[in-house]
Amino acid sequence: MKRFIAIDGLDGSGKDTQARLIKEKYEKEGTVVIRSHPTSDNFFGRNSKAALERGGKLNKIIATLCYGADAIRSVIKYYGKADTVIFVRYTLAVSYLNKAISVPVYKLVCFALPVSEYFFYLDVSPEKLVERVQKRNEKEEMFENYEAFVKVRQKAEPVLYNWHVIPADDSPEEIFAKIETILDELDSKLLNEPKKLE
Repeated sequence: MKRFIAIDGLDGSGKDTQARLIKEKYEKEGTVVIRSHPTSDNFFGRNSKAALERGGKLNKIIATLCYGADAIRSVIKYYGKADTVIFVRYTLAVSYLNKAISVPVYKLVCFALPVSEYFFYLDVSPEKLVERVQKRNEKEEMFENYEAFVKVRQKAEPVLYNWHVIPADDSPEEIFAKIETILDELDSKLLNEPKKLE
């Protein structure tokens, strides 16, 4: 596997759009797999999504546990199975936890699960997130409102120390241009072997 890429951010930040653009960039070089969490192809992903739509404290716990199981399942089944593997939502789900435990849990998760330098966080203002979510005309989840966006965005900040934070209020094309610049730099640094002197 050449690249393990994660695209994360709050709902409405454009994760799936950027994952698709990254897939288009790399699929001419080899196989590309995208896993967008929560997924719809297994028990854990479906139940995580359903709990998010129901709302309430109990469903928050169910959504978190099922989400974790869904992401771990994707690691087991897909990590290393293509030239480029892209996870939409990954370890930053811990920012939905209580602020006091989110950082220690994040460090534990990063110790237990694979990580890479190809991790991107799409940072969008709460106002823009609300605007984007409303345009989707889908059932609102428990974290898809202005107050929740503000809180979760603040809780995410302490765990972003090893992510590429991309300002993402712009158009998808402008956002991708920022990501692509970093991808090219990483590919040049990590994938190109130094030439031997003759």
